[in-house]
Amino acid sequence: MANIRSQIKRNRQAVKRQARNKAVRSELRTRTKKANAAIADDVTTAEEAIQLAVKRIDKAAAKGVIHKNQAANRKSKLMKRAAKATADA
Repeated sequence: MANIRSQIKRNRQAVKRQARNKAVRSELRTRTKKANAAIADDVTTAEEAIQLAVKRIDKAAAKGVIHKNQAANRKSKLMKRAAKATADA
């Protein structure tokens, strides 16, 4: 346990940030999974799910939860999967 007052405060802040980031990451994964499921099932409903997933990815990158390049990679992967599903259908 830290003895220095500033370090004690830093630890408290880190715990808060960790909880916030965990919630954002969880939401991100959920939206992505739903989008992937929608792509696999039906292409018409997938469009809305993809938009929501992309929005969450962008928000996570803006908040610094994930790196901007990681956000770009995730969006690219999602779009590639959607394009392949539309081409097959």
